[in-house]
Amino acid sequence: MRYKSADQYYRGRFGRKIYRVSLDIGTTCPNRDGTRGEGGCIFCSAGGSGEFALSYEDIDSAISRVSGKAGEGAGYLAYFQSYTGTYCDVSYLKQCIDKVMAHPMILGVIIATRPDSIPDDTLDLLASYNREFPVFVELGLQTASDVTAERINRCYRTEEFVAAVSRLHRHNIHVTAHVIIGLPGEVVEDMLDTVRLVVDAGCEGIKFTALYVLRGTVLAQMYERGEFDVLGMEEYFDIIDRALDLIPGSMTVFRLTGDGPKNLMIAPLWTNNKRQVINYINRRFG
Repeated sequence: MRYKSADQYYRGRFGRKIYRVSLDIGTTCPNRDGTRGEGGCIFCSAGGSGEFALSYEDIDSAISRVSGKAGEGAGYLAYFQSYTGTYCDVSYLKQCIDKVMAHPMILGVIIATRPDSIPDDTLDLLASYNREFPVFVELGLQTASDVTAERINRCYRTEEFVAAVSRLHRHNIHVTAHVIIGLPGEVVEDMLDTVRLVVDAGCEGIKFTALYVLRGTVLAQMYERGEFDVLGMEEYFDIIDRALDLIPGSMTVFRLTGDGPKNLMIAPLWTNNKRQVINYINRRFG
């Protein structure tokens, strides 16, 4: 394998197979409520990219969703997936983390968030937990281009991402960057520049996804007007192939692509065929 996978990383750290348990703690985003912007990122659905998440109050049901395929001896990480996981009062975030970490099957917590939503008191809280159990922070970068960022209504500048990674690293908190391949207006070199930025920032992990168009989003309106095209499967993985050449062996590739909710998917439809995609990845990169 040309890259270190999530399974390799987790087995090396925990000594066993690890599964993420997708949870929703009821937060929103600063570019939805007017703090930084309104409407959210143009690709983000009403579910805040957490359509598969259950309430953190119902963690047993969330574990049951994946325990069937996990098998005996597997471990679980609580994944605060929906919207911006640190965009809340620090006392509430503490309540949510304490709740999930009280479960005997949960070994650590992953929080998906934005670089502009980690105030000092939140960072101090995460740092204190990170001394007791693993804390992983996933930052939604998507692109290194501030021009593209404005186009997709990300509502923060790339320099804020770099600064947030540095702040998290001062507390030895593991950082993974989310990157979208195929954003409107970007050429391949723009996408590779995003990967270079993630590497230069020193992130421990990266998650790739193809841009997909979901019903009810601004992106869907743009797509229907013919303002951009989505990538075909081989075209997408040709770019991923080049991106992997930029990634050092110390970095973990937690995902080569994602899959959105089928009931909302408009394009690209190849992402709906998960088995086909996994087989292609195994043949090409395995």
